[in-house]
Amino acid sequence: MTLRITTLAERPEFAESLWNMDSSWQEFVLNDPIADLYYGICVRAYPDYVLVADSDEEPGRLAARGCMVPFALGESAELPDDGWDGVIRRAWLGRERGTTPTRISALEITVRSDLLGTGLSPRMVAAMRRHAAERGFTELVAPVRPNRKHLEPHTPMSEYAFRTRPDGLPYDAWLRVHVRAGGKIVKVAPRSMVVPGTLAEWRGWTGLPFDRTGAIEVPGALSPVHCVVEQDYAVYVEPNVWVSHPLG
Repeated sequence: MTLRITTLAERPEFAESLWNMDSSWQEFVLNDPIADLYYGICVRAYPDYVLVADSDEEPGRLAARGCMVPFALGESAELPDDGWDGVIRRAWLGRERGTTPTRISALEITVRSDLLGTGLSPRMVAAMRRHAAERGFTELVAPVRPNRKHLEPHTPMSEYAFRTRPDGLPYDAWLRVHVRAGGKIVKVAPRSMVVPGTLAEWRGWTGLPFDRTGAIEVPGALSPVHCVVEQDYAVYVEPNVWVSHPLG
C-alpha cells in the first residue's frame, strides 16, 4: 500500500472524518474526561501535531491517524505517573499559561479496522518520529497501551511491560513495534488513564450488569474496573508504559 502521511494542518479536509473512522477502541476508553482537553480542541489548536494518512488506492479516505501533543514537564525530568491523562492536562495548562513546551508526546495511533495487520502502525510510528524531529524535539515519548495486556487484566503492568521473548524483544506486539522503531521502555505509568462513571454509564459502555461490588473484568480493559454498588460508581484506572524515542 502506498501511504501518504501528512498533517491535519496540510490536509484540513480530514477534520470532519477524523473521529468517524471505524476503529477497535472500546466505548469506555472514549469516556476519559481528560480527553476533552485535547480532542475537543486539537483540530484548531494542534493541527500540526495530528498526522493523517490515506493511500493512492483510496485517496481521500482516512486510513490511519496519529495524535501528538507538545507539553512542558516542569522542573522534574522524570516522566509522570499519570501518563496519558497527565500529558494532556499539562499541554492544556501550558497553552492557557503561555508556557513554552519542552517535550512532545504521542497520544495514539489508530488504524482503520479493515487495515489492521497490514503494517501501517510501524509506518505511523516512524512518521511521528520524523515529525517530532523536524520540529526541533530531541525525544518523542509515548504512554503506550500494550495491545495484548487486556488478555491478562490481573497481571501487574510492572511485570507485563518488561516481559521479553527469547530474542530479547518485548513480549507485547505493540511494545515491540516501538522498540524496533528505536524506542526504549522506561517505566510504568500506573494511573495513565482514569475513567469514572455511574453504574448506569458503565452498563451502557460495556453491556455488563455491574451488579456486584469488587473487581470487574471488562473486555478490552488492561486492568479490572473497581465497582462499588452501594455508592453507585465504578472507576477504571489504566496503567500504560512509558516509551522514550531518542531523536537525532
